[in-house]
Amino acid sequence: MVNRKTALKIRKVHRYLGIFLGIQFLMWTISGMYFSWTDIDEIHGDQFRQDPVDKTVYTDLVSPTNIKDNAINSLELREIAGEPYYWINQSQLVNAKTGALKAEISEQDALQVARRNMLPELKVKNIERIEEVGSHSEYRGRPLPAYSISYETPENIKAYVSVKDGSFQTLRHRDWRWFDFLWMTHTMDYQGRDDFNTIVLRAFSLLGLITVLSGFLLWYVSSPSVIKIKRRSNTKKKNKN
Repeated sequence: MVNRKTALKIRKVHRYLGIFLGIQFLMWTISGMYFSWTDIDEIHGDQFRQDPVDKTVYTDLVSPTNIKDNAINSLELREIAGEPYYWINQSQLVNAKTGALKAEISEQDALQVARRNMLPELKVKNIERIEEVGSHSEYRGRPLPAYSISYETPENIKAYVSVKDGSFQTLRHRDWRWFDFLWMTHTMDYQGRDDFNTIVLRAFSLLGLITVLSGFLLWYVSSPSVIKIKRRSNTKKKNKN
């Protein structure tokens, strides 16, 4: 039978681990509940986008082989501000009608791209060009430079369009930002958000397991029922001897 001093030590360890890990356990629970109760399509902002995006049919386009002397290993046809463009080898934007090289798109081009992808009733509030972003930016991990287009909505919607290739990259809004914050607290990856192998997460997971096991051990050594069973067992052994 565990003596009182040992039981008190186990209780103390369990209590302090609970205090230390309690906030993180709470964040895991809150974030898990939020994830299970939200529609991921709404988090992505699909309700603010046109679906499907209208496709324009073009004829009499310049052959890509007449534009690019070097070998072509990738080719996409895109519409930017009502004009067709080839995106060649993930590096060059070329007018598909004239063959003219387009170094980058303008603000007006970006607004046209956003208009084709976003709901028509959304009103643009502001547009700005961003050259760099931090590791915590909502636009992290995507091509730069880019245009950030803000809309007059309570959800604080922003659409992002790549400057170099004119592609609609993504949109961000209030619920996505909450999701991103809670996802960070859930994974405990405070930089990129998606790394499940961080030392911090591993340490807290191990400490969480120790906390649970210490709770079971504490129940075992302090349970009146277990103590009675042990006393009866010891009494029987003494009587046999």
